[in-house]
Amino acid sequence: MIKELSSVNAPAAVGPYSAGIETSASSTVYVSGQLPINPATGSFAGEDVETQTKQSIENIRAILAEAHMTLDNVVKTTVLLADINDFSRMNAVYGTYFHAPYPARCAFQVAALPKGARVEIDAFAVK
Repeated sequence: MIKELSSVNAPAAVGPYSAGIETSASSTVYVSGQLPINPATGSFAGEDVETQTKQSIENIRAILAEAHMTLDNVVKTTVLLADINDFSRMNAVYGTYFHAPYPARCAFQVAALPKGARVEIDAFAVK
């Protein structure tokens, strides 16, 4: 069984995808890449990568909560950056949300992100 996940505490999908998908067969949640959109305003939480990283992770947290999971359930993330020079600042914020054993992760620069975001983060979580 596949269940779509969404939350009033995270922005709605802005295209033909689900914010998150939970599968009963493997107790796995796949969270789509989260832009730093504040669901209360529909706008970016801020312009700097630190504020945007925090909002992206808060959006992931809200979607996971719909599946009764927390960030402790995350086993893998992908971080997309508009500028790889923002890596250390993003990493400092990211490190305040995740604890050992840390999720596996890859991070890289992309040519551009939707809506001009500085960061986008997706996640895989297991129960």
